[in-house]
Amino acid sequence: MCLYRETTDGSTIEDRETVLVWNYEDADPDFGSCQAKELVDHLESVLANEPVSVKTTPHSVEVKPQGVSKGLVARRMLVSMKERGQCPDFVLCIGDDKSDEDMFQLIATAACGDSLASKAEVFACTVGRKPSKAKYYLDDAAEVVRLMQGLSYVSEELALANQRDEDEDSSLDDVWE
Repeated sequence: MCLYRETTDGSTIEDRETVLVWNYEDADPDFGSCQAKELVDHLESVLANEPVSVKTTPHSVEVKPQGVSKGLVARRMLVSMKERGQCPDFVLCIGDDKSDEDMFQLIATAACGDSLASKAEVFACTVGRKPSKAKYYLDDAAEVVRLMQGLSYVSEELALANQRDEDEDSSLDDVWE
């Protein structure tokens, strides 16, 4: 991958926790696409006997361990939280490609099971309107940012309101003593 990063201006390598990504989004589209095809052929040949998968997405090539998916990670998170007695009451999953579909399916199933709080709010959103297991969609990344900012604002306001309630309860306790 390093050779392809060096020979393709505008490309980068991301070393994420469970995936290695060669991204050519900022490269010349035609040259980047040609390089991606060549890289995939090379990686599939070199890694044929390794327990990894090579996958292309728009403007990137990914190498990740076989059997690792966003759905599996989401399932493990929910199970771990349940084991600690912390069933979430709010779940938001946002994705923009086919690799997110198993995650969307999992949270839809989890909403009917016992991994979440009984009145949990569950939202699966895809970025861009397209066929998906996600029930909702956001138009673009800017809309995702606005949603996250809105959620952050509401969360901060709720925390402040809860703090005021606790302070009032505490002052009432002082009156009754």
